[in-house]
Amino acid sequence: MINEAIIDSLIFDDKGLIPAVVQDFFTGEVLTVAYMNRESLNITLKEKTTCFWSRSRQELWRKGETSGNRQHIVSIKADCDCDALVVRVIKDGPACHTGAESCFFNLLYADDERSDFSIDALYDLIAGRKTTMQEGSYTTYLFQKGLDKILKKVGEESTEVIIGAAKQSKEETIYEIADLAYHLLVLMVEMGISPDDIRKELDSRHVIDHKVKQETMQ
Repeated sequence: MINEAIIDSLIFDDKGLIPAVVQDFFTGEVLTVAYMNRESLNITLKEKTTCFWSRSRQELWRKGETSGNRQHIVSIKADCDCDALVVRVIKDGPACHTGAESCFFNLLYADDERSDFSIDALYDLIAGRKTTMQEGSYTTYLFQKGLDKILKKVGEESTEVIIGAAKQSKEETIYEIADLAYHLLVLMVEMGISPDDIRKELDSRHVIDHKVKQETMQ
């Protein structure tokens, strides 16, 4: 659905541009801030993938045109003044030209009393261990030992989860699930599987289940 009334009310600056905050549909993470003009916005709406106006090159810029890391549009919202956009996307790959998942990775400040933990951040940390092979790191040790060792640990941790749950120990089960989740992330990095790959798979199953329910009700 395209709301023509909202599009007509958008306010572009004196250079004909409007800022667009691109946000990951699954995680809510801000991926990048870019600019659109009327033409790039129209292309975005038509092709359902992000197209921006490059201020440095002074030309249209279809995200992923060369890298393959396209961003598929889920929704676009304007703010209360209609002079800025939030674009929610499902991305095919890293959003940043550096290879990072998001352009926002330079930490200026963090509240020491609040955790900034996320599965994506842990995944990135584990991926970094595979790249740099930091001496003394358990994660590095797993990568050095290879897939067989990683699979063995996944199997062991799965068993520990079952044992904890069978004892109906919530604390033990939480602890063992955390261990299993960590080793699954190591396996994902080893096999080149990203958190987005899992999200997309789960999302596709949700859609299928929803359709099945609708068909059953008919």
